[in-house]
Amino acid sequence: MTAALQSSVLNLCQQAEHYGYSKVVKSPWQSFGLAVFAGAFIALAFVFYVNVTTGAGDAPWGMVRLVGGLAFSLGLMLVVICGAELFTSTVLSTLARAQRRITTAQMLGCWVRVYLGNLIGALIMLVLIMTAGMHELDGGNWGLNALNIAQHKIHHSWIQAMVLGVLCNMLVCLGVWMTFAGKDAMTRAMLLMLPVAMFVSSGFEHSIANMFMVPLGIAISQFAGPEFFSTLAVSREQFADLTLMNFIFNNLIPVTLGNIIGGGVIVGLGYWVIENQTSTEKASH
Repeated sequence: MTAALQSSVLNLCQQAEHYGYSKVVKSPWQSFGLAVFAGAFIALAFVFYVNVTTGAGDAPWGMVRLVGGLAFSLGLMLVVICGAELFTSTVLSTLARAQRRITTAQMLGCWVRVYLGNLIGALIMLVLIMTAGMHELDGGNWGLNALNIAQHKIHHSWIQAMVLGVLCNMLVCLGVWMTFAGKDAMTRAMLLMLPVAMFVSSGFEHSIANMFMVPLGIAISQFAGPEFFSTLAVSREQFADLTLMNFIFNNLIPVTLGNIIGGGVIVGLGYWVIENQTSTEKASH
């Protein structure tokens, strides 16, 4: 590794460490409020995803997913550029913990309040989207698309859901990591697009996005009128497995654990080990 590359790795690690530290030491109410915004931003991004993938018809599967992934990247752009607090990037605070700048209790307390704030933001958007009748767009096909996406998410095996969560947050955190090299908002936004597009188009699982998407499917299955289902020639009973318990135990718990492993352990602590090794080598010379 060249000296310039070593310096670059160390600089990005130091920025990531400060990034995680700054999240933990924010006042609890500020952190919570910004987390509510982040949950809402990610929910809006999923609305965009459903918009652009509904009615795709015979379009190539991969291209539809790519366009949907690029649309969803708006969510992480809003989070990073507007300074909101998203659980899946907050787990990078493991670097600050590894450097003993924060305690385990401080780190976990931050994770809990951000997670809860994200949940509230996602549910607020759920109420607004349902009240707006978005599920009736395109003759109800928008809502049917949302139902199928939500139903698919609760039918992974537990291990599969967790691994999909690992892969997702590796890409989210690597995207955020790349923004540390950006000098302006436009550069940081552009750097986020492809990592996010890849995780979305590949079907990887993001716990906060799922806090909106699966409850949206549950809400449509429970509260859409009978004419919604009759127009689409489907029955409400086809989506009877969309329940809160199935969501929590078959998706949210394993995906959340996977997100922590992918972002906090593999990316965060992985780079911390590299930084320490590089620093040790320099000191020995």
